[in-house]
Order: sequence, then structure tokens, then C-alpha cells
Amino acid sequence: MPVPKKRTSKSKRDMRRSHHAVSRTFAVVCAGCGEAKLRHRACTECGEYRGRKVLEVSDDL
Repeated sequence: MPVPKKRTSKSKRDMRRSHHAVSRTFAVVCAGCGEAKLRHRACTECGEYRGRKVLEVSDDL
């Protein structure tokens, strides 16, 4: 079974792992109601997406 001839340095190891970081989720302001929402998703408060009503949102609490 093949075995590495040299030890992988900390620099090489960390460069390989540079793409493993967790990215932040960005929120935008809904144009309909002004609440924060995730991009490319319907607003959970008013149910609008790109200016159209796509979800029925109930006001039950």
C-alpha cells in the first residue's frame, strides 16, 4: 500500500482546507413589508417573492 514519502507541512494542509470554511448567510430587506429575509426565497412575513404573492401567510399566533 502506498505511503507518503514526506510529511505534509502545516502550510500545505491549511491551503488545502482553505475552501472548507463556513460562509455567512446574508439577509436582505423585503420590499413588501420591510422585514429581513433570505435571498432568493419568499418572505415568511408577507408571502411575497419578486413582487408577487406566492404564499398564504396566516396571522395565527
